[in-house]
Amino acid sequence: MGKIHRAVFPAAGLGTRFLPATKAQPKEMIVLVDKPIIQYSVEEAVAAGLENLVIITGRGKYAIEDHFDVSFELERILEDRGRSDLLSVVRAVSDMVQIAYVRQKEALGLGHAILVARDLVQGEPFAVLLGDDIIDADEPCIGQMISVHERHHGSVVAIMEVPHEDVCRYGIVDGIPLAGEDGRVFRVRDMVEKPRVEDSPSNLAIIGRYILTPAIFDVLEKTERGAGGEIQLTDGLRNLLEREPVFAYKFRGKRYDAGEKLGFLKTTVEFALKNEEFGPAFRSYLKSLNLNES
Repeated sequence: MGKIHRAVFPAAGLGTRFLPATKAQPKEMIVLVDKPIIQYSVEEAVAAGLENLVIITGRGKYAIEDHFDVSFELERILEDRGRSDLLSVVRAVSDMVQIAYVRQKEALGLGHAILVARDLVQGEPFAVLLGDDIIDADEPCIGQMISVHERHHGSVVAIMEVPHEDVCRYGIVDGIPLAGEDGRVFRVRDMVEKPRVEDSPSNLAIIGRYILTPAIFDVLEKTERGAGGEIQLTDGLRNLLEREPVFAYKFRGKRYDAGEKLGFLKTTVEFALKNEEFGPAFRSYLKSLNLNES
């Protein structure tokens, strides 16, 4: 297994959970405090040392490309107005990393989105980051997973413990903990998509971070369409288990679900409180509210 250089960001979904906000703008560009959702996962990949990023887009997603591109007109205006502070913020986004884009012409699921990136991955193991899952960690979550991949030489899925009553909302891992890994790394025996509580093999839920070997492409090509007529990545990973080991990693950090409205609101509040510029003032404002139910 070679060193991981590439990260793939599936961003072709329709964002129906955020309608009507996403009727005319990509879900990935909804602002979380002071930057779009997708920028958090891009920054995570960059902090982990990933050099080549691939964003899978779809119809109406041009705003994502524009956001990470150079904006000559905006930079000129800011420079003429002497706004060096804002100019540095704008340039930091476009200077962050080189990004390639490829379009998923049909919304056929996460597994299909991964297949679309095949030529750009170039036969190497690669990372996948889902922008809906924002992870706050001292060490980038995807960087932690790269270390697991380098030790065990296989695909890795990120997992976290969830309440047993919530297992029906996630893909769940059936795994055996590996010795010497502090109970954080598991050899995967099976994966179950959204099981009933009484049928779930564990409460270890898969979240939106993956390290995948190139063998996933051949497997996905042969994976039949599942729920909703889509090619599911979980189904592909289950098939991959027949060819090579797959590992699950209980990452260090806190995961925020910014993919649905209530989770997005909770994430906004917590990240706003952490903001160095206005966090203290926002905390004072929250304390001033009368939150007692009438």
